[in-house]
Amino acid sequence: MVDVVGAPSLAALIGLLGGIVLGLAARLGRFCTLGAIEDLLYSGSTVRIRMWLLAIGAAIIVTFGAISAGLLRAEDTFYLGQGWSLSGSVFGGLLFGYGMAIAGGCGYGALARLGGGDMRSFVIVLVMGLAAYATLSGPFAELRLLLFARDPMPAVPPGLAHAAARATGLSPVVWGVGAGVAFVLIALWPWRKQRMGTGSAVAGISVGLAIASGWIGTQWLAYESFGAVTVDSHTFSSPLGQTMLYVMTSSGSSLSFGVGSVTGVLVGAFLGSIRRGRFRWEACEDPRELRRQIMGAAMMGCGAVVAAGCSIGQGISAMSLLAFSAPVTLASICLGAAIGLRQLIEGLAPAE
Repeated sequence: MVDVVGAPSLAALIGLLGGIVLGLAARLGRFCTLGAIEDLLYSGSTVRIRMWLLAIGAAIIVTFGAISAGLLRAEDTFYLGQGWSLSGSVFGGLLFGYGMAIAGGCGYGALARLGGGDMRSFVIVLVMGLAAYATLSGPFAELRLLLFARDPMPAVPPGLAHAAARATGLSPVVWGVGAGVAFVLIALWPWRKQRMGTGSAVAGISVGLAIASGWIGTQWLAYESFGAVTVDSHTFSSPLGQTMLYVMTSSGSSLSFGVGSVTGVLVGAFLGSIRRGRFRWEACEDPRELRRQIMGAAMMGCGAVVAAGCSIGQGISAMSLLAFSAPVTLASICLGAAIGLRQLIEGLAPAE
Protein backbone atom coordinates (compact mmCIF):
# COMPACT_ATOMS: atom_id res chain seq x y z
CA MET A 1 0.00 0.00 0.00
CA VAL A 2 2.81 2.41 0.87
CA ASP A 3 4.49 1.78 -2.48
CA VAL A 4 1.25 2.38 -4.40
CA VAL A 5 -0.21 5.37 -2.57
CA GLY A 6 2.95 6.90 -1.11
CA ALA A 7 3.87 7.57 2.50
CA PRO A 8 3.00 11.32 2.50
CA SER A 9 -0.47 10.63 1.10
CA LEU A 10 -1.13 7.89 3.63
CA ALA A 11 0.06 10.18 6.43
CA ALA A 12 -2.37 12.83 5.20
CA LEU A 13 -5.16 10.23 5.12
CA ILE A 14 -4.47 9.24 8.72
CA GLY A 15 -4.54 12.90 9.72
CA LEU A 16 -7.70 13.49 7.68
CA LEU A 17 -9.67 10.72 9.40
CA GLY A 18 -8.65 11.84 12.87
CA GLY A 19 -9.28 15.46 11.96
CA ILE A 20 -12.82 14.67 10.85
CA VAL A 21 -13.50 13.18 14.27
CA LEU A 22 -12.09 16.29 15.93
CA GLY A 23 -14.21 18.56 13.73
CA LEU A 24 -17.36 16.59 14.53
CA ALA A 25 -16.56 16.71 18.26
CA ALA A 26 -16.24 20.50 18.08
CA ARG A 27 -19.53 21.09 16.26
CA LEU A 28 -21.69 18.29 17.66
CA GLY A 29 -20.16 17.94 21.12
CA ARG A 30 -19.14 21.59 21.70
CA PHE A 31 -15.59 20.49 22.50
CA CYS A 32 -13.68 23.77 22.88
CA THR A 33 -10.67 24.86 24.90
CA LEU A 34 -11.66 28.46 25.53
CA GLY A 35 -15.30 27.52 26.06
CA ALA A 36 -14.30 25.02 28.77
CA ILE A 37 -12.20 27.60 30.61
CA GLU A 38 -14.86 30.30 30.30
CA ASP A 39 -17.62 27.97 31.52
CA LEU A 40 -15.57 27.01 34.56
CA LEU A 41 -14.58 30.57 35.51
CA TYR A 42 -17.77 32.50 34.73
CA SER A 43 -20.65 30.02 34.64
CA GLY A 44 -19.58 27.56 37.29
CA SER A 45 -20.12 24.70 34.85
CA THR A 46 -17.57 21.89 34.90
CA VAL A 47 -19.02 19.83 32.04
CA ARG A 48 -16.75 20.99 29.22
CA ILE A 49 -13.59 21.00 31.33
CA ARG A 50 -14.45 17.42 32.29
CA MET A 51 -14.82 16.61 28.60
CA TRP A 52 -11.20 17.72 28.30
CA LEU A 53 -10.16 15.50 31.21
CA LEU A 54 -12.01 12.59 29.64
CA ALA A 55 -10.28 13.18 26.31
CA ILE A 56 -6.90 13.29 28.04
CA GLY A 57 -7.65 10.12 30.00
CA ALA A 58 -8.80 8.18 26.93
CA ALA A 59 -5.78 9.36 24.93
CA ILE A 60 -3.34 8.33 27.71
CA ILE A 61 -4.87 4.88 28.16
CA VAL A 62 -4.87 4.03 24.46
CA THR A 63 -1.44 5.57 23.84
CA PHE A 64 0.26 3.67 26.66
CA GLY A 65 -1.66 0.57 25.66
CA ALA A 66 -0.15 0.95 22.20
CA ILE A 67 3.30 1.35 23.76
CA SER A 68 2.75 -1.86 25.74
CA ALA A 69 1.63 -3.71 22.59
CA GLY A 70 4.65 -2.54 20.61
CA LEU A 71 2.54 -0.36 18.32
CA LEU A 72 4.25 2.85 19.41
CA ARG A 73 7.79 3.76 20.44
CA ALA A 74 7.62 6.67 22.87
CA GLU A 75 11.11 7.89 21.98
CA ASP A 76 10.10 8.24 18.32
CA THR A 77 7.50 10.90 19.13
CA PHE A 78 8.23 14.61 18.97
CA TYR A 79 7.45 15.27 22.62
CA LEU A 80 9.52 12.44 24.11
CA GLY A 81 12.22 12.24 21.46
CA GLN A 82 14.08 15.39 22.47
CA GLY A 83 14.68 17.71 25.40
CA TRP A 84 12.31 20.52 26.29
CA SER A 85 12.46 24.14 27.38
CA LEU A 86 10.75 25.04 30.65
CA SER A 87 10.89 28.76 29.88
CA GLY A 88 9.50 28.11 26.41
CA SER A 89 6.59 26.12 27.82
CA VAL A 90 5.72 28.84 30.33
CA PHE A 91 6.18 31.90 28.11
CA GLY A 92 4.75 30.27 24.99
CA GLY A 93 1.79 28.88 26.91
CA LEU A 94 0.97 32.24 28.49
CA LEU A 95 1.25 34.01 25.13
CA PHE A 96 -0.89 31.40 23.41
CA GLY A 97 -3.55 31.42 26.13
CA TYR A 98 -3.83 35.22 26.18
CA GLY A 99 -4.01 35.31 22.37
CA MET A 100 -6.65 32.59 22.43
CA ALA A 101 -8.83 34.66 24.74
CA ILE A 102 -8.68 37.90 22.77
CA ALA A 103 -9.09 36.08 19.45
CA GLY A 104 -12.11 34.15 20.73
CA GLY A 105 -10.70 30.64 20.34
CA CYS A 106 -7.63 28.56 19.52
CA GLY A 107 -6.48 27.34 16.11
CA TYR A 108 -8.53 24.17 16.39
CA GLY A 109 -11.59 26.18 17.40
CA ALA A 110 -11.05 28.62 14.54
CA LEU A 111 -10.93 25.75 12.06
CA ALA A 112 -14.12 24.31 13.54
CA ARG A 113 -15.93 27.64 13.26
CA LEU A 114 -14.62 28.16 9.75
CA GLY A 115 -16.09 24.80 8.80
CA GLY A 116 -19.41 26.15 10.06
CA GLY A 117 -19.23 29.20 7.79
CA ASP A 118 -17.62 31.75 10.12
CA MET A 119 -15.37 33.77 7.80
CA ARG A 120 -13.95 35.71 10.75
CA SER A 121 -12.10 32.54 11.67
CA PHE A 122 -10.52 32.48 8.22
CA VAL A 123 -8.49 35.52 9.22
CA ILE A 124 -7.41 33.83 12.47
CA VAL A 125 -6.31 30.70 10.61
CA LEU A 126 -4.27 32.65 8.06
CA VAL A 127 -2.59 34.96 10.58
CA MET A 128 -1.87 32.14 13.02
CA GLY A 129 -0.32 29.97 10.32
CA LEU A 130 1.83 32.84 9.07
CA ALA A 131 2.98 33.78 12.59
CA ALA A 132 3.77 30.15 13.40
CA TYR A 133 6.02 29.74 10.38
CA ALA A 134 7.67 33.13 10.94
CA THR A 135 8.60 31.91 14.42
CA LEU A 136 9.45 28.35 13.42
CA SER A 137 11.70 28.93 10.41
CA GLY A 138 11.29 32.58 9.44
CA PRO A 139 12.76 35.87 10.68
CA PHE A 140 12.02 35.14 14.36
CA ALA A 141 13.49 31.63 14.38
CA GLU A 142 16.98 32.61 15.52
CA LEU A 143 15.63 34.76 18.35
CA ARG A 144 13.41 31.88 19.47
CA LEU A 145 16.34 29.47 19.52
CA LEU A 146 18.46 31.98 21.39
CA LEU A 147 15.90 32.72 24.10
CA PHE A 148 14.26 29.32 24.45
CA ALA A 149 16.91 26.72 23.72
CA ARG A 150 15.91 23.15 24.49
CA ASP A 151 17.70 21.14 27.14
CA PRO A 152 19.84 18.22 25.95
CA MET A 153 18.01 14.93 25.52
CA PRO A 154 18.09 13.13 28.90
CA ALA A 155 18.99 9.47 29.43
CA VAL A 156 15.30 8.52 29.57
CA PRO A 157 12.44 10.10 27.62
CA PRO A 158 11.34 13.39 29.26
CA GLY A 159 8.02 12.08 30.49
CA LEU A 160 6.35 11.72 33.87
CA ALA A 161 5.60 8.01 33.45
CA HIS A 162 9.17 7.24 32.37
CA ALA A 163 10.60 9.25 35.27
CA ALA A 164 8.32 7.44 37.72
CA ALA A 165 9.30 4.10 36.19
CA ARG A 166 12.97 4.86 36.65
CA ALA A 167 12.40 5.83 40.28
CA THR A 168 10.24 2.84 41.19
CA GLY A 169 11.22 0.08 38.79
CA LEU A 170 7.65 -0.30 37.54
CA SER A 171 6.90 -0.14 33.83
CA PRO A 172 6.01 3.27 32.34
CA VAL A 173 2.87 1.60 31.02
CA VAL A 174 1.67 0.95 34.58
CA TRP A 175 2.07 4.61 35.50
CA GLY A 176 0.62 5.79 32.20
CA VAL A 177 -2.50 3.65 32.26
CA GLY A 178 -2.99 4.44 35.95
CA ALA A 179 -2.84 8.16 35.22
CA GLY A 180 -5.27 7.75 32.34
CA VAL A 181 -7.77 5.88 34.51
CA ALA A 182 -7.48 8.62 37.15
CA PHE A 183 -8.31 11.28 34.55
CA VAL A 184 -11.34 9.31 33.39
CA LEU A 185 -12.65 8.79 36.93
CA ILE A 186 -12.28 12.49 37.76
CA ALA A 187 -14.03 13.44 34.52
CA LEU A 188 -16.99 11.14 35.12
CA TRP A 189 -17.43 12.04 38.78
CA PRO A 190 -20.71 14.00 39.22
CA TRP A 191 -19.22 17.30 40.40
CA ARG A 192 -21.91 19.38 42.12
CA LYS A 193 -24.48 17.10 40.50
CA GLN A 194 -23.43 18.38 37.05
CA ARG A 195 -23.68 15.09 35.24
CA MET A 196 -22.03 14.77 31.86
CA GLY A 197 -24.45 13.83 29.11
CA THR A 198 -23.86 10.92 26.78
CA GLY A 199 -23.12 13.24 23.86
CA SER A 200 -20.48 15.12 25.82
CA ALA A 201 -18.86 11.89 26.99
CA VAL A 202 -18.79 10.51 23.46
CA ALA A 203 -17.22 13.72 22.18
CA GLY A 204 -14.51 13.65 24.84
CA ILE A 205 -13.66 9.99 24.28
CA SER A 206 -13.68 10.49 20.50
CA VAL A 207 -11.13 13.29 20.77
CA GLY A 208 -8.87 11.10 22.89
CA LEU A 209 -9.13 8.23 20.42
CA ALA A 210 -8.38 10.56 17.50
CA ILE A 211 -5.19 11.72 19.20
CA ALA A 212 -4.06 8.16 19.92
CA SER A 213 -4.89 7.08 16.37
CA GLY A 214 -2.45 9.69 15.08
CA TRP A 215 0.42 8.20 17.11
CA ILE A 216 -0.42 4.60 16.19
CA GLY A 217 -1.11 5.26 12.52
CA THR A 218 2.01 7.32 11.84
CA GLN A 219 4.19 4.90 13.83
CA TRP A 220 3.01 2.07 11.58
CA LEU A 221 3.58 4.21 8.52
CA ALA A 222 7.05 5.27 9.68
CA TYR A 223 7.99 1.59 10.06
CA GLU A 224 6.51 0.56 6.70
CA SER A 225 8.13 3.47 4.87
CA PHE A 226 11.53 3.07 6.57
CA GLY A 227 11.25 6.44 8.29
CA ALA A 228 9.91 8.43 5.33
CA VAL A 229 7.41 10.12 7.68
CA THR A 230 7.65 11.20 11.30
CA VAL A 231 5.58 9.82 14.17
CA ASP A 232 3.00 12.53 14.74
CA SER A 233 -0.39 13.40 16.16
CA HIS A 234 -2.74 16.36 16.03
CA THR A 235 -1.69 19.93 16.75
CA PHE A 236 -2.84 23.16 15.15
CA SER A 237 -0.05 25.69 14.94
CA SER A 238 2.64 24.95 12.34
CA PRO A 239 0.27 22.58 10.43
CA LEU A 240 -1.79 25.66 9.56
CA GLY A 241 1.30 27.10 7.88
CA GLN A 242 2.06 23.75 6.24
CA THR A 243 -1.43 23.67 4.76
CA MET A 244 -1.09 27.22 3.44
CA LEU A 245 2.21 26.31 1.80
CA TYR A 246 0.76 23.17 0.26
CA VAL A 247 -2.20 25.04 -1.17
CA MET A 248 0.16 27.59 -2.74
CA THR A 249 2.97 25.24 -3.83
CA SER A 250 1.51 21.73 -4.08
CA SER A 251 3.60 20.99 -7.19
CA GLY A 252 6.76 21.62 -5.19
CA SER A 253 5.73 20.16 -1.83
CA SER A 254 4.00 17.03 -0.56
CA LEU A 255 1.09 16.13 1.62
CA SER A 256 1.66 15.51 5.32
CA PHE A 257 -0.16 14.40 8.44
CA GLY A 258 -0.64 18.04 9.44
CA VAL A 259 -2.22 19.01 6.13
CA GLY A 260 -4.62 16.08 6.39
CA SER A 261 -5.44 16.95 10.01
CA VAL A 262 -6.30 20.58 9.21
CA THR A 263 -8.42 19.52 6.24
CA GLY A 264 -10.16 16.87 8.31
CA VAL A 265 -11.23 19.34 10.99
CA LEU A 266 -12.73 21.58 8.32
CA VAL A 267 -14.59 18.65 6.76
CA GLY A 268 -15.80 17.31 10.10
CA ALA A 269 -16.93 20.74 11.27
CA PHE A 270 -18.79 21.30 8.01
CA LEU A 271 -20.57 17.95 8.30
CA GLY A 272 -21.39 18.59 11.95
CA SER A 273 -22.79 22.04 11.15
CA ILE A 274 -24.97 20.64 8.38
CA ARG A 275 -26.15 17.85 10.69
CA ARG A 276 -27.21 20.38 13.33
CA GLY A 277 -28.60 22.84 10.79
CA ARG A 278 -26.22 25.51 12.05
CA PHE A 279 -24.13 26.24 8.98
CA ARG A 280 -24.35 29.94 8.17
CA TRP A 281 -22.02 32.52 6.69
CA GLU A 282 -20.78 35.10 9.18
CA ALA A 283 -18.43 38.06 8.80
CA CYS A 284 -16.78 40.58 11.08
CA GLU A 285 -18.55 43.94 11.20
CA ASP A 286 -16.56 45.54 14.04
CA PRO A 287 -13.02 46.75 13.21
CA ARG A 288 -12.06 46.49 16.88
CA GLU A 289 -13.09 42.84 16.94
CA LEU A 290 -11.07 42.18 13.80
CA ARG A 291 -8.06 43.88 15.36
CA ARG A 292 -8.33 41.69 18.46
CA GLN A 293 -8.60 38.58 16.34
CA ILE A 294 -5.53 39.45 14.26
CA MET A 295 -3.48 40.26 17.36
CA GLY A 296 -4.66 37.14 19.16
CA ALA A 297 -3.95 34.91 16.17
CA ALA A 298 -0.41 36.29 15.87
CA MET A 299 0.17 35.66 19.57
CA MET A 300 -1.15 32.11 19.27
CA GLY A 301 1.05 31.33 16.27
CA CYS A 302 4.20 32.59 18.00
CA GLY A 303 3.29 31.17 21.40
CA ALA A 304 2.48 27.70 20.07
CA VAL A 305 5.85 27.40 18.33
CA VAL A 306 7.75 28.64 21.39
CA ALA A 307 5.85 26.17 23.59
CA ALA A 308 6.18 23.41 20.95
CA GLY A 309 2.45 22.93 20.74
CA CYS A 310 -0.99 24.49 21.12
CA SER A 311 -3.90 23.64 23.39
CA ILE A 312 -4.44 20.43 21.43
CA GLY A 313 -0.79 19.66 20.68
CA GLN A 314 0.45 20.09 24.24
CA GLY A 315 -2.87 19.81 26.03
CA ILE A 316 -3.85 16.40 24.66
CA SER A 317 -1.24 15.01 22.22
CA ALA A 318 1.74 15.65 24.51
CA MET A 319 -0.38 14.88 27.57
CA SER A 320 -1.24 11.48 26.09
CA LEU A 321 2.48 10.67 26.45
CA LEU A 322 2.69 12.38 29.87
CA ALA A 323 5.51 14.55 28.55
CA PHE A 324 7.08 16.95 31.06
CA SER A 325 6.10 19.88 28.85
CA ALA A 326 2.39 19.04 28.72
CA PRO A 327 1.08 19.99 32.19
CA VAL A 328 3.36 23.03 32.37
CA THR A 329 2.24 24.35 29.00
CA LEU A 330 -1.43 23.52 29.59
CA ALA A 331 -1.43 25.31 32.95
CA SER A 332 0.25 28.32 31.34
CA ILE A 333 -2.33 28.35 28.53
CA CYS A 334 -5.18 28.28 31.05
CA LEU A 335 -3.61 31.10 33.07
CA GLY A 336 -3.05 33.21 29.97
CA ALA A 337 -6.63 32.59 28.85
CA ALA A 338 -7.97 33.54 32.28
CA ILE A 339 -6.05 36.84 32.16
CA GLY A 340 -7.31 37.57 28.65
CA LEU A 341 -10.91 36.72 29.50
CA ARG A 342 -10.83 38.89 32.59
CA GLN A 343 -9.48 41.80 30.59
CA LEU A 344 -12.17 41.41 27.93
CA ILE A 345 -14.99 41.11 30.43
CA GLU A 346 -13.83 44.08 32.50
CA GLY A 347 -13.40 46.10 29.32
CA LEU A 348 -16.93 45.30 28.25
CA ALA A 349 -18.47 46.00 31.66
CA PRO A 350 -20.26 49.37 32.00
CA ALA A 351 -18.49 52.04 33.99
CA GLU A 352 -19.90 52.64 37.45
